[in-house]
Amino acid sequence: MSDFTPSTPIELQIRKIIFEKFNDVNKKFTNDEVFEILKSNGDVNPSWIIDDTESLFNDICDSRLVRSIAQNFTTIFLKLFELVEKFHCNSCNYDIHLGISEERICPNPSCRSTL
Repeated sequence: MSDFTPSTPIELQIRKIIFEKFNDVNKKFTNDEVFEILKSNGDVNPSWIIDDTESLFNDICDSRLVRSIAQNFTTIFLKLFELVEKFHCNSCNYDIHLGISEERICPNPSCRSTL
């Protein structure tokens, strides 16, 4: 087990990538694409593989930010339910990204404040 701690929670990084690269309700994307961007940004445990993020992608599906439209082994094909908006959480001081009708609760696992 690595002692790596990201400077920004991975959950927030994933949402930011979706906001910046895939914020189109008609666009399909995969967890692999998001994971490759995560790795290239360098703020993720370097020993991680795509399987290490499965629960994170399940969580964003459960939150109704995205929906799984297909799966092929570890690749999950995703689409947004609706556009993603940027907010700032004053409690944890991070920019966060939520779907238009998602609950206004900070997705930072160490915060979870109401916005």
